[in-house]
Amino acid sequence: MSRRALLGPQATRWFARSWLVAVFAFLYLPIFTLILYSFNDSKLPSVWGGFTTRWYTELLQDGELLNGLKLSLQIAFATACASVLLGTFAAFALVKYKRFTGRTLFAGMVNAPLVMPEVIVGLSLLLMLVSLQRALGFPERGAMTIWLGHLLLGMAYATVVIQARLSELNPQLEEAAMDLGARPLQVFGLVTLPMITQSLMSAWLLTFTLSLDDVVLSAFLSGPGSTTLPLVIFSRARLGVSPSINAVATVIIVLVALGVVLASYLIARAERRRSLDMAAAQRAA
Repeated sequence: MSRRALLGPQATRWFARSWLVAVFAFLYLPIFTLILYSFNDSKLPSVWGGFTTRWYTELLQDGELLNGLKLSLQIAFATACASVLLGTFAAFALVKYKRFTGRTLFAGMVNAPLVMPEVIVGLSLLLMLVSLQRALGFPERGAMTIWLGHLLLGMAYATVVIQARLSELNPQLEEAAMDLGARPLQVFGLVTLPMITQSLMSAWLLTFTLSLDDVVLSAFLSGPGSTTLPLVIFSRARLGVSPSINAVATVIIVLVALGVVLASYLIARAERRRSLDMAAAQRAA
């Protein structure tokens, strides 16, 4: 007899629910604890001194944290947009063109950042950029070099996400559009792009998050006056976690949660609209 039959359906259901609760507690209790202690009146992270919002007030006066947050958001936004754009091109080439010169090398180079340690990626980029700066005088280490490093990593993740969606599409839909006289660019804009919108949004959110919390690449590629928020938090954490750091982390959590909820709503609405359009087309046919 199987283990499920020995335990019985009720015991199996209880075990599954208990395991699910344990996993969610392991994942989200630290986040809730961080949010709770951002309202702690005590500077000691292990001592509760009462409820207060003064750390959020001090956060508005902390220029280093605010500048780091602003720079991180700017780099993350630029990284996400560029990663989705380049990832779409790379995924389209890998899915639609099965044979071309250098395809294996191209696929390997696209996927290499996924399996290579970030320390190696950051060090190699640092050596390359230092060599370029000595030869050409450009670029200097700063926001642009951080963006280039994040873009290298983000494009690889975006390519994988978009490639998975493109490989599932029915090629007959694109062929039918071309038979009706649509040009390749029109087919991509009117047929392919609407069907991969969800994967584009997913890739954008993923690469935005990866860029926002990256420490290793930013540490290698940053320069004077270009310190991102994770680097500020990492440097301050060596001296002990300040409630101000808890406050800025809470703000980021709230912003990311709102972004995920909004993106999920838009994706679900687009999926419902696409399902209705397909049902209407089938009825008309």
